[in-house]
Amino acid sequence: MANDSDFIKTVFGLKMKQFRQKKNFSLQDLANATGVSKSYLNEIENGKKYPKHDKIAQLAEALSCNYDDLVSTKLDKSLAPITEILQSDFFKEIPLDLFGINKNNLISIISDAPKKVTAFINTLIEISKNYNLSKERFYFAVIRSFQELYDNYFPEIEEKAKQYILENNISVKPNSAAFEVILKEEFEYEIKSLDLEQYGASGKLRSLYIPEKKLLLLNELLDEDQKTFILAKEIGFNILNLNPRPNTYSWLDFTSFEELLNNYYASYFAGCLLIRKEILAQEISEFFQNAEWDPKLFENLIEEFTNSPETFYYRLTNILPQELGVKDLFYLCFTKKKNTDKIQILKELHLNQQQAPHANATNEHYCRRWVAVKNLSNLKENEKLTDAQISHYKDSGLTYLVISTSQKNPFSDGTNRSYCIGILLNSNSLKKIKFAKSDQIKTVNVGVTCEFCSIPDCEVRQAPPIRLEKEIFNENMKKSIQKIRKEIL
Repeated sequence: MANDSDFIKTVFGLKMKQFRQKKNFSLQDLANATGVSKSYLNEIENGKKYPKHDKIAQLAEALSCNYDDLVSTKLDKSLAPITEILQSDFFKEIPLDLFGINKNNLISIISDAPKKVTAFINTLIEISKNYNLSKERFYFAVIRSFQELYDNYFPEIEEKAKQYILENNISVKPNSAAFEVILKEEFEYEIKSLDLEQYGASGKLRSLYIPEKKLLLLNELLDEDQKTFILAKEIGFNILNLNPRPNTYSWLDFTSFEELLNNYYASYFAGCLLIRKEILAQEISEFFQNAEWDPKLFENLIEEFTNSPETFYYRLTNILPQELGVKDLFYLCFTKKKNTDKIQILKELHLNQQQAPHANATNEHYCRRWVAVKNLSNLKENEKLTDAQISHYKDSGLTYLVISTSQKNPFSDGTNRSYCIGILLNSNSLKKIKFAKSDQIKTVNVGVTCEFCSIPDCEVRQAPPIRLEKEIFNENMKKSIQKIRKEIL
């Protein structure tokens, strides 16, 4: 709970509700017996109000309980499981209001069946431990859910960015020098490029902001696009007045969920500055009208806006649902480190529904038939690969047009990255993307992970389908049991 006062009010409300229900009193019955209004009693039970001494005495008499029993913060055995939740950081760590969940309503649900709900919560905690779900990964999962609820589109930020672009005459393809001038002149920043590794910092530390001095330290190894994005994000923090905020990039630590959310808002603002919504919507719409898929044309389209495929692909997730009405899509970012075959999903986003390919924390092997994964494995030194594939997920029956670009990450020791966007092929998307019907694009049966894939004799299988085999075994066992029952009865 936020403080002791909140805890005391919540416990009092829970106890009053418990005593009321034991007497089979409705709120109106209790109001009639005490002369206290029904609305006020409702606020007490919801932990919003704490009654004065004389009213507590009236309530105790009407509920046939002792005054001390009612005001004590000690919950009886039936409500005891709630105490741990109320006194923990649960309500601070979980951003309930972000999803329109009222804390008091949740407490009320817990109080109706405290043991069952607490067992459920403890089960979730146990699952998170078994799957190594850290607080950081949990928070990022919440952020993704939040983005997906809003189709990853925030018109207020789009509008503020558009207004800022006009006021500052920012070019269509801005560079780091222009943003550096803005930060220095408008926001009084001092900006320095340093070899951060000489201080013992990992090469992954791209920037460090020191708020006491308004000093922004940039890793001298940054390329132009990385530097431009970091500076654009700094402008976002200031224009949107976002606080608290992280002071490092890449992410090292965070003190609150609000800090993580503000980082996302600033990144969204940066994307708006770097790639104009109206121009990209027009250009991608025209590109989709091509009868044939041309990877070179797509690469040229990316380069028209940015030299960062990651920025371009992610910006498409803002634009396609809102401007083109293409909402059934996913975005994935894969990584493959040098001298290893391990493929990881670094970032993911699923709009409109939980699309077929998704990350997992069980160290299963992602399907090597995915175009983004194939590109990672075939990537040569200093090469960029762009390709498309019609991916048919045999187990779900869903089919996607997947466009992917792979490149060597310029800010790492040989790590390759693949970015891809997958668009569910249905009547809506097929009308808007003409080349999706082209025979030029290969259709491939794919799975999600090898461990849960039913494709027989897969030439790139990395592991046996153990999860699928277990599911089939259980299903066959159920059928056998039904057959036995039928013959016996």
